[in-house]
Amino acid sequence: MRSTILKTALGAIIVILLGAAPAHATGKPDTFALPNGFQPEGIEIGPGPFAYFGSRVSGDIYRADLRTGKGSVISKGPGTPSLGLKTDGRRLFVAGGTGGNARVIDLRTGKVLKSYQLTADPAFVNDVVLTGDTAYFTDSRNPVLYKLPLGRGGALPDAAVTIPLSGAIQYESGDNAINANGIVLSPDRKSLLIVQSNTGKLFEADPATGVTTEVDLGGETLVYGDGLLLSGRTLYVVQNRVNAVAVINLARDSSSGKVAKRLTDPRFDVPTTVAAYGHRLYLPNARFTTTPTPDTPYSVVAVKP
Repeated sequence: MRSTILKTALGAIIVILLGAAPAHATGKPDTFALPNGFQPEGIEIGPGPFAYFGSRVSGDIYRADLRTGKGSVISKGPGTPSLGLKTDGRRLFVAGGTGGNARVIDLRTGKVLKSYQLTADPAFVNDVVLTGDTAYFTDSRNPVLYKLPLGRGGALPDAAVTIPLSGAIQYESGDNAINANGIVLSPDRKSLLIVQSNTGKLFEADPATGVTTEVDLGGETLVYGDGLLLSGRTLYVVQNRVNAVAVINLARDSSSGKVAKRLTDPRFDVPTTVAAYGHRLYLPNARFTTTPTPDTPYSVVAVKP
């Protein structure tokens, strides 16, 4: 009897202690820091609970454990940006921004397996998507896609192929015009979905020809649209300077979509890109409206979709 009473009392104490514990003590942190001065842009998650971030100032690649929020730089950058990121499970494909290039990095060693100079013209290689046997990169300054056709076993090609974009998408000129930005594979896997940041429009692109058609959003705009994430037929579009994520229900053929809601959070400080793990969306705060210094703090925010 005494033993039973003692066990009951101990159990009650444990329950009280657990109930009093802060949320982060019993699960993954909702917010965690990146290195000061890092200037994050892209995010990719996996394999496992590991997130990768690219620095737009140095090109460094930082890996964080989502269970603790702790991490370190696994690959030093070339001194030019690392923006959009995608992994095939063993390699990380990196869009090189103003460097006009792309890199493929071994996730285990951090070694650059191959680097591609995609163009000699002024460029802003912004995002990347993997479609199984191909990597496609957007360029926010030039109306093209860059294609890396992968060989048997994912073998890397010697050079990229340039595919002109045509049809509905119309690029605006000027150094501050961010045109084609985030890119994902459509739900039916027949086309690519691309958001144009400066016009707020969403397009389908034929991956073979580059011909684009506008997705009918019923008059909604996705201005400042940045990173994209597709889950089934739900498309998440980060609207960076709006500090929101548009949640769009797409038609089966992606010809139209309806903005169901927008996710916002007081912790958002110009988030740029989004990736999912478990039942959470993770977004790095790029803080575009804050003058960057070597000591400027940056963070990653987790929200429920």
